[in-house]
Amino acid sequence: MKEVRVRFAPSPTGHLHVGGARTALFNWLFARHEGGRFILRIEDTDVERSSADLESGILDDLMWLGLAWDEGPDRGGAYGPYRQSERVARYREGAERLVAEGRAYPCFCTEEELERKKEERRRANLPPQYDGTCRRLDDAARARKRTGGEAESVRFIVPPDSERRLDDFVRGEVVFPAGMVGDFVILRSNGLPTYNFAAAIDDAAMAISHVIRGEEHLSNTVRQIMIYEALGLEPPRFAHIPLILGLDRSKLSKRHGAPNVWDFHTRGYPAEAIVNYLAFLGWSPPGDREMLSLDELVEKFKLDRVSSSPSIFDEVKLNWFSAQYVKRGGARRYLDEALPHFPEDVRAAYPRERLAEIFEILAENLPSFSRIVDEIAPFRPGIPALAGEAREAVAGARELLSASLAALGEGEEWSAASIGGRIKDLGARLQVKGKALYIPIRAAVTGSLHGPDLSRVMEIRGRESVLRAIRSALAGIETP
Repeated sequence: MKEVRVRFAPSPTGHLHVGGARTALFNWLFARHEGGRFILRIEDTDVERSSADLESGILDDLMWLGLAWDEGPDRGGAYGPYRQSERVARYREGAERLVAEGRAYPCFCTEEELERKKEERRRANLPPQYDGTCRRLDDAARARKRTGGEAESVRFIVPPDSERRLDDFVRGEVVFPAGMVGDFVILRSNGLPTYNFAAAIDDAAMAISHVIRGEEHLSNTVRQIMIYEALGLEPPRFAHIPLILGLDRSKLSKRHGAPNVWDFHTRGYPAEAIVNYLAFLGWSPPGDREMLSLDELVEKFKLDRVSSSPSIFDEVKLNWFSAQYVKRGGARRYLDEALPHFPEDVRAAYPRERLAEIFEILAENLPSFSRIVDEIAPFRPGIPALAGEAREAVAGARELLSASLAALGEGEEWSAASIGGRIKDLGARLQVKGKALYIPIRAAVTGSLHGPDLSRVMEIRGRESVLRAIRSALAGIETP
């Protein structure tokens, strides 16, 4: 059996979007499941928009997701170089061969002329394809244009019997009817290749066995098949995976608030959760388990379980996945990733073991580490500000709070269990229970009526901090 070789070929013109990350993931899972190789190729021939910084960011994002590649621009390999900008001579050689064999020709039409021709065809209710003007030029006419310094591109001659069929792993048989495309550019006037030409040349040169990519590339495939045929190259197998849509069922875009992978990273989502969620966008394993490790995804991933129907990106569902991972991993797995999201005053106030305890408490329902700042108020050092309902709760419980100072100030042990026992005994002595007992104390200590287990909060805050907060609350009651 031919070795499985798949590639992910991003263009470094922007950050790695969730759609691109899902494509990379499916390629990586397929390669690992089949014992093959995962190749990273950078398609950077859009020189005006490509940048080294964006390329570096894409590589960082893939590594964060755990999708290490076997060959690529930073690792080398037998089929390099792995940046298209370093392979330009190969594309020119391929284009020159096609021209010499009568399968392509130089085109001198300007952008303005091409746009005018397209508009004329639209008005005539014809497909907006190239009309073949430069195909009909003889050698003398071409020589005159070159002598005049006219810029030339290279166009591929689409055969008249141009119907093509594709056996796609996901979509089944796809028919591209004759006349679907006209003669198309393979080499621009600046000497750089178009996407379809470069992709076909590189996939063949790098022995790519399977091209797994988004459905939006399906229409490109007919052009690439023609290029393979013209150059006598063996085409890869294709699998066009479904689009990712927003909740309104339109193509996922910035207006849906869909972040790129770096956004997820900086917002504090665990990489494992992102990978698990993306894997389920268009693919499903046998059984009904939803939480799968990367190793389990590799074991179960097969292309015949990829759906042809669009997938819906639902951040609520993503947050559920992420919260499950945070809760299961807790401080043992995620503390170092979570700590940068703790407010500076909290990091300064507690030793690492206490910070780990705080994180364990918050991790019970935390979809991302960036949400820590919204949940950590009960553990902030200093005296909490009392306002609104919290101030009212304290104002109606002067006797309870005064008695709590004595109850909480006695004894040597300061643990959640001992604190809970003292509060319970205090309530029995004053004949107060339930919310009437706990809410005033919580309000005085944390400045809020709600939050994590009060005894755990007070244990972590420390005895002196708790007593200072209660004294301050009592003093505030007495202040008009």
